[in-house]
Amino acid sequence: MAKFVVAVFTLLGKADCPFYAEAERLADTLQRSLPNFRAHKICVLPDEWEGWLDGTCSKNGWKHEESPLVWRELVEQGGKGLLLGGLSDFLNHCQDYYGVSSDVNPDMMLSVAAENLETQIKLLQEEQDHLNLVKPIHVWITGAASHTSRILIPNLLSAEIFPKAPAVSLHLLDLDENEEELQRLREETQSLALSMLRRVTVHTDPQQAFREADVIVLLDDTNGGRRGEGEEEEEEKQEVKSVCNRYREFSRLIDAKANKQVKVIVSGDSHVNLRCSLLVEGAHSIDSHQFVAVATQLENEARAVVAEKLGVRPTEVTEVIVWGNISGLSYIDLQRAKVFNFQGPIKGPAFFPQPISRILPDRKWLETNLQDLVRRRRDAVTSRTGQAASASAASGILRVLKAWHAGGGPDEIMSAGVHCSGLFNLRDDIIFSVPVTFEGGKWSMVLDVTVGDGLMRRLELCADELWRNNMNWKAKEKNVTEERFLSVCSFILSHLKMQFSSFLTADLSPLFLNFFFF
Repeated sequence: MAKFVVAVFTLLGKADCPFYAEAERLADTLQRSLPNFRAHKICVLPDEWEGWLDGTCSKNGWKHEESPLVWRELVEQGGKGLLLGGLSDFLNHCQDYYGVSSDVNPDMMLSVAAENLETQIKLLQEEQDHLNLVKPIHVWITGAASHTSRILIPNLLSAEIFPKAPAVSLHLLDLDENEEELQRLREETQSLALSMLRRVTVHTDPQQAFREADVIVLLDDTNGGRRGEGEEEEEEKQEVKSVCNRYREFSRLIDAKANKQVKVIVSGDSHVNLRCSLLVEGAHSIDSHQFVAVATQLENEARAVVAEKLGVRPTEVTEVIVWGNISGLSYIDLQRAKVFNFQGPIKGPAFFPQPISRILPDRKWLETNLQDLVRRRRDAVTSRTGQAASASAASGILRVLKAWHAGGGPDEIMSAGVHCSGLFNLRDDIIFSVPVTFEGGKWSMVLDVTVGDGLMRRLELCADELWRNNMNWKAKEKNVTEERFLSVCSFILSHLKMQFSSFLTADLSPLFLNFFFF
């Protein structure tokens, strides 16, 4: 005899509910007495029944005149479910196929039905109470339809990244994609069936963004920092203006809606420092130490270049420092860098590190060739794909998040763009990439570094570039504001002239403007 499953739909709280309860009882009896029979009961509340019934029958291609109770599915044959029908059909099936008939009176059926409804409501309430006790961590991702986001999401929802979080509510925001695309991404994410995932929401309206956010990962990016030949400067300016306007709005929303202990991570291939700086300036109520621009992507590319030079794996090169502008003028510093498993004159066990400064004494290669090779490596990836290296970007974000939440320890050094006021007498109104460690949910700058005259001059150049970028944006923003103001003034003047033309004997425009400006 083939094994099969009988699914019984229990309609709670309806007039014919007792008969459904009897169907349940018969299914339980058969399951206890027959090895090849398995019952699967589905309880549906009254206000959900019609929608659920229509959806189920439409999905399976079933047609019905009365509410169908059961279907049979041959498990061993892998066949599609067979609709058996209502209570009478099910009772006939049990009598003919198994020789089992019903002997329960209507009063008992009514009693069982009432108990079923009461029990189901209690179970639902208990489940809701349990969910209320489990406070999920709210993670927001902007630019959620990007390729980087698709790589990031499956690795993000793990206890390795959020060891203290019981669950994660993921919120996907993308202002450049339609909601249908985000809904597909939501379905894909839910299909991963990750144990930490509580729910997924999608958003295309910025006014919905960052509510109760505990972690925000910003992936909105442009190609403004890496432009190809023939692209006009005006197009670059428009892109910079667009992203800056967006981040001004993001900073206001983060300040108003996010949790005050939110951790904000800015990643991408262009204007990373500037975008992070705009968020810090606009989110006045949130500590600037809670904003980090990801430099680990550039750091990993530098490790790969050095590893290729030394004939080792990139993972065997550690403590490479990136100073300055992550997506602009930066400096790769190997003063603390170490290499493992290097096959040189001095060898040691796998855990024995050697300072790279001793293995590579060629200052010219370190000062010029290394910097150019790292820059060309990133440009090559971007030019081939037309976008930033998504896998590398996702890996860098995950590394920062893991260290920030799980704690990287005092020995794990990485580079990050942070607001470090008064660092080496540099400007305190910029986001600058420096070596940091994460411990206890906070970052600290590594002070055990040597900043000689040569490195200091490089840092000043990087800081000057960042300051000029900030000032250029603010100047553009001021010009736009003044243009809008003058336009409003002109409209008011023209309106006054039309209304009071008989009283105006002279052009009062200069006087009117002076009144507003001074």
